[in-house]
Amino acid sequence: MTTELRKRMDNAMVLRGFSDRTRESYLACVRALAKHYRRSPDELDAAQIQSYLLHLIIERKLAYPSVNQAVCAFRFLFHKVLGQAALAFEIPMAKVPARLPQIPTREEIGRLIAAASNLRARTLLMTTYAAGLRVSEVCALQPADIESAPERMCLKVRQGKGNKDRYSLLSPRLLAALRLYWCERRPRTWLFPNHGGDGPMGDKTAQRIYYAARDAAGLPRTGGIHCLRHAFATHLLESGVDLHTIQRLLGHGHISTTMRYLHLAQSHLTGTRSPLDLLDPQPT
Repeated sequence: MTTELRKRMDNAMVLRGFSDRTRESYLACVRALAKHYRRSPDELDAAQIQSYLLHLIIERKLAYPSVNQAVCAFRFLFHKVLGQAALAFEIPMAKVPARLPQIPTREEIGRLIAAASNLRARTLLMTTYAAGLRVSEVCALQPADIESAPERMCLKVRQGKGNKDRYSLLSPRLLAALRLYWCERRPRTWLFPNHGGDGPMGDKTAQRIYYAARDAAGLPRTGGIHCLRHAFATHLLESGVDLHTIQRLLGHGHISTTMRYLHLAQSHLTGTRSPLDLLDPQPT
């Protein structure tokens, strides 16, 4: 991928308000394509791109969501940057098998937090679960985002998915934990800084903290730290919080995204009576 083409693509994404993570991911996908063929992507045709996608699935054994991310990057390049709309629409999207994520129970969440190796790790996991944050959002938190006045009691989430700010829950229990953490660590710019202290904690570091606590707690090895966000939404729904409130707390643009948690909330299944039980009189 030439420097000029990379700059054109990046500028096109900046103009459309793409997040830094999306821009980095799209550029990485296109760089990998160019490296595979040792040619500039604008010299490739649809057949070559489809062959590369098959290579990702069959030989590299990437998951379909990862392959579809590459598809989105290629479509953007050819459609928006190179103006080759016809080629862009010949790049197929794979149908991702619908699988429900494994949701930790409340008891498992408690074990996970208790198994964290130190106060920093414990506070990170507690904050992620208590506010339903994405890993990038919890890593980007700043001390100023904690609004602890009694009439406010919320966490400000800066530039979440779609570059949107929002507010999430700040429970009294989390506030007490954050105060204890602040007294020990005295974070300045970032609530969870990296080891050098000059930037926020990286997403991979947060994932490693989650994996270490998960293994120490003896929990199943399914999913990553994003499971805590799923658990936040599911446990709120099971406790009776309405979907629209959960949608706002999660920062979902569409209620349909939030509605998938209806499938995960066990109380909505186990607490529902069969129509047979509603028959009157009961058949003998």
